[in-house]
Amino acid sequence: MAKALDLEEQEQLDQIKHFWKKYGNLISWVLIVVLGGYAAWNGYQFWQRDQAAKAAVLFDEVERAVTAGDVVRVERSFADMKDKFGGTHYAHQAALLAAKALQAKDKAEAARAALKWVAEVAPDPAYRDIARLRLSALLLDAGSNDEALAQLTAPFTPAMAGLSADLRGDVLHAKGQKTEAVASYQTAWQQLVDSPDYRRLVEAKLNAMGVDPQTASIPSTGNTK
Repeated sequence: MAKALDLEEQEQLDQIKHFWKKYGNLISWVLIVVLGGYAAWNGYQFWQRDQAAKAAVLFDEVERAVTAGDVVRVERSFADMKDKFGGTHYAHQAALLAAKALQAKDKAEAARAALKWVAEVAPDPAYRDIARLRLSALLLDAGSNDEALAQLTAPFTPAMAGLSADLRGDVLHAKGQKTEAVASYQTAWQQLVDSPDYRRLVEAKLNAMGVDPQTASIPSTGNTK
């Protein structure tokens, strides 16, 4: 009986050896790939958390510099943030914050550069939209109407569409294109239903141009994208 069991066990052992000889390398490589991928994923998650923590610290430095009104520190800390953590949302927040502070300190060119960077690289459409709106407003203030209009050409997210239409109306009005400006203001008025205070401001602009948005239809024009 013992011999029979020994033979059966030997047969099973031979089958296992045969199986491993045939598929052992494949199984080993699959395990290496799976475990390596798992380790890489954990490493990437750790790296992301580490980057976010460091970026948060540097963002605090930008915020403190802005609060202190220290424009030199604002520029230096934002440059560090952009250089070291440019792919994080903290960097894009810092750019928006720094741009506002720089504009207040009459450093309009640096403010526009910070906003342009966010508009071009931020993966979050909300950050891009905010940057484009602010950049367009600064360009309008500087008299660069065509550049301001260019920032408003691409579509905006629904939450920002009304604001972009209103600003587009301002730029068109500054360019002397009254018909197109009225059309853009009316679009803004229609899209700002959930923002009554802002909507009244747009209505006042239309009234000043001799238009009642509640009774007028949107003029047909080829320049009302």
